[in-house]
Amino acid sequence: MNGVKLMKNDQNLARGLKNRHVQLIALGGTIGTGLFLGAGKSIKLAGPAIIIAYLLTGIVCFWLMRAMGELLLSDLSKHSFIDFISEYLGKKIGFVTGWTYWFCWITIAMADVTASGLYVQYWFPTLPRWLPGLIILAVLLIINMTAVGLFGETEFWFALIKIVAIVVLIITGIVLVAINYKTPLGTASIGNLIKYHGFFPHGLNGFISSFQMVTFGFIGIELIGVTASETQNPQITIPKAINEIPTRVILFYIGSLTALMCIYPWNQIAPNQSPFVQVFKGIGVPMAAGIINFVVLTAAASACNSSIFSTSRMIFTLNYGKKNKFARWLSHLSRRQVPANAIAFSTLMIGIAVAANFIFSNTALFAFISSVATTCFLFIWAMIMLAHLKFRHLTSNKPTKFSMPWYPVSDYVVLIFLIFVAVIMCLTKTTFWALVASVAWLGILWSLQSFKRTNNN
Repeated sequence: MNGVKLMKNDQNLARGLKNRHVQLIALGGTIGTGLFLGAGKSIKLAGPAIIIAYLLTGIVCFWLMRAMGELLLSDLSKHSFIDFISEYLGKKIGFVTGWTYWFCWITIAMADVTASGLYVQYWFPTLPRWLPGLIILAVLLIINMTAVGLFGETEFWFALIKIVAIVVLIITGIVLVAINYKTPLGTASIGNLIKYHGFFPHGLNGFISSFQMVTFGFIGIELIGVTASETQNPQITIPKAINEIPTRVILFYIGSLTALMCIYPWNQIAPNQSPFVQVFKGIGVPMAAGIINFVVLTAAASACNSSIFSTSRMIFTLNYGKKNKFARWLSHLSRRQVPANAIAFSTLMIGIAVAANFIFSNTALFAFISSVATTCFLFIWAMIMLAHLKFRHLTSNKPTKFSMPWYPVSDYVVLIFLIFVAVIMCLTKTTFWALVASVAWLGILWSLQSFKRTNNN
């Protein structure tokens, strides 16, 4: 049924997210620390051709979001995209996908909370590394417990900081190219995109290899799919947020990377440091490192905030309507109509993971776990696409008010692209084992659900 089901007041999530909140949540989901810190690695792999990789991946992600948007608007009584996966692909797959999504965001939060300590130590070197993370986690817990609108407002300002940094870079790039500004390594010019060994300096191999890092740079784009049941006027807000994704990709990813490589020759951008810092320092901005460090700190806090929100809603969705005591506790809503117990549970799990990271200090182990979690997003996105295909098939392929462009071809293109990225991961030892571990994780969840169902029967 279209529309929101009328239930008891204490069973409804509050629709406290405004249009501007969802717009900026969508934007924040596509721009993370990877762009500010990791863009140098992507540029090193493909050179200027990285622009094409981001453009193609952006198109695929737009189709992914359109498929999810059509599902969300087909039944506004559902809490997240996991409900649609459970309905169209089966409860077992919904269980596996939901808990995998929860695990992925817990791991992302763990990495960002841990890293926030390093960012704060930039200004306060003697401060214990665990303290900033603990403070950030406590503040975000209070924000998420208070009201969903406060979460949206926090994300709005976090995203705005990232946008300002990128817009400043793009405007700087345009001005410097226009005046042929002399940098320590040459002249700012569009010609820098092809001057050093052409647009594809590492050939097809380098270009293809970059897609893994580029794809994972878009992690979080599906976060809109968890906000649907808490959004004001979702029939208007969600389509608008999704339809503006191509513009955001072109402006913020392609615009910023093009500006970076026009100001500085791509082969002089170091892969192991922020290209934003390097470029701003190179043109004489003395506070460049401090400014970008602040932007990255807010990006890390934003990722942690999104993690608490998404994981708590995922737990709420997975336990909603179940009869056992713990499930009812996890799906209980507070007087402010937020899943307070689920929020507390997810925050506790993040805190335990971060504490373990500091106690054991096994950097390689936690880096591997993060890689596994990141890889699992390929599976999550694939399940969204398969659920959409099944939905359209069962509805006799009748287009809806927000139908998928070029269905079903676009659906299959997205699935083929995700398989393509998985194949690329097999070419490198580190990513290959992360892929194997991801498959093992999915197998364990599937077995647990099968065992649970057998015992219940």
